[in-house]
Amino acid sequence: MCKGKTSMYIFNARQWQLFARTGVSHLMSISGLHVTMVASLFAALIHWLWRRSSALMLALPARKASALAMFLAAFAYCLIAGFAVPAQRTVYMVGVVALALWANRIGSVSRVLCLALLVVLLLDPWAGLAPGFWLSFGAVAVILYVVTGRLRPGHSLVEWGRIQWAITLALGPLLLVWFQQMSLVSPLANAMAIPLVSMVVTPLALAGSVLPLDFILKLAHAVMAGQMWLLEWCAGLPLAVWQQHAPAAWTVALALAGTAWLLLPRGVPARWLGLPLLLPMFAMTPPIPPPDAAWITVLDVGQGLAVFVQTKRHALLYDTGPAYSPEADSGTRVILPYLRASGIANLDTMIVTHDDSDHAGGAVPVLSGLPVGVLYSSLSASHPALLVAPAYRLPCAAGQGWNWDGVRFDLLHPTTGSYAIDGLKSNDRSCVLKITTAHGAVLLTGDIEARSEQELLQRAPQALRADVLVVPHQGSRTSSTEDFIAAVQPRWAIFPAGYRNRFGHPKEDVVERYRASGAQMLRTDSAGAVLVRLEDEGISVRPYRELRKRYWYAD
Repeated sequence: MCKGKTSMYIFNARQWQLFARTGVSHLMSISGLHVTMVASLFAALIHWLWRRSSALMLALPARKASALAMFLAAFAYCLIAGFAVPAQRTVYMVGVVALALWANRIGSVSRVLCLALLVVLLLDPWAGLAPGFWLSFGAVAVILYVVTGRLRPGHSLVEWGRIQWAITLALGPLLLVWFQQMSLVSPLANAMAIPLVSMVVTPLALAGSVLPLDFILKLAHAVMAGQMWLLEWCAGLPLAVWQQHAPAAWTVALALAGTAWLLLPRGVPARWLGLPLLLPMFAMTPPIPPPDAAWITVLDVGQGLAVFVQTKRHALLYDTGPAYSPEADSGTRVILPYLRASGIANLDTMIVTHDDSDHAGGAVPVLSGLPVGVLYSSLSASHPALLVAPAYRLPCAAGQGWNWDGVRFDLLHPTTGSYAIDGLKSNDRSCVLKITTAHGAVLLTGDIEARSEQELLQRAPQALRADVLVVPHQGSRTSSTEDFIAAVQPRWAIFPAGYRNRFGHPKEDVVERYRASGAQMLRTDSAGAVLVRLEDEGISVRPYRELRKRYWYAD
């Protein structure tokens, strides 16, 4: 869709969310159907005009002229629209067809698709890392699989419905891998939305972007508003979206084989045997900690902190990372996708240590996106997170604690009296949590500074001892005093810092203190998320980039 004044009349943020929920993928970005439509119109126009001139026909055949016009129109349209992967795929396919027409060598449709795939990867080898690459080419491949080579094509409406069903079924495993959700109403939504957008809204929007007639854009907006009502109805249907954990790789491979078998032509015996191959994708749940064990993940959220703690039957989130901009935050971009992928449907406890945006920036989306049992925090009464907080919420206070599945949780800071101290920095009211198992302990310190560290040393020095320390205040000079490090005696020190952050955290002199203490150090900006396991085999601390090695992680 053309950008500029056209989009101002037609789309808004609520509509984009609704498109995602109903699976109307053709509206999320420029559609290959629209590119092909524009290219075909220009090709037909040039072919008709070219044949009117004998001089032009003698210079160049109309077929070749129309092929060149087709490619140039597709290329120009996609440049205007942003040149996303679906648009690239279509441009390269149109280019392959145009080249075949120019050379008088027309190949099969599948060969055209493969050549377009090759061109995309040659021009952008990283395209294969984008979900849109696989979904885009996968959708076209599925259409070819269920349409070509069939002896008795059905009625056009029946074929349309079969294509929508096939795309939903075949792309479902990939959607669950990347997004842990898939729309169950997408066949119905696409059946209504695609014809309207392709045949009515898009032509009107294109005309309105060229002609100085605002009523054309208003008409496009009116059609879009009517479609939005239909999509709202689809999104409100029961079970409109299926959400679950990220399936294991081997279950996805089985599911893709099962869908390929299910979509075989009528007449192939026992197509129903593809259904059992889908079941492991839903039935195999992610592993959970054994009794008396805790799995702790320091998430890579940039310059800020978010830690997920899981025991056998419970889940806790400690801080929610930063808000990156008014439109983006770590709750939406990192934490919720991670929890869904891990099969976490609700949080028993959530702790927001203090008001700073790099710790509380994702709190509202997380509280809105998942049921939370109890919220502990030192947030001010006016903080937006408290407006969506659960009914059961408490201020953090030293002495609070609980047991889950043989794992002890203790809040060591702040004291109840600290809330009455005017002028106390919010950092020094950070909720400090100690997690203790029979196999070791982890200390989570928020953004406490030297004042709070000294207070803890005076009030509860023995309670500070821990095997793993998430370093206070991302390694700022205001924290990590020598006495505090000596009291904790960490074997591992984890710095939750953002890559090339503007504060220069962690500071080199602070790093040197931990190095002198003998602690092994890990940084989320270079190691990615850090996975800590406290279980029978002992303590393991591993960076995500070690578990999922990629060549571009090398320094």
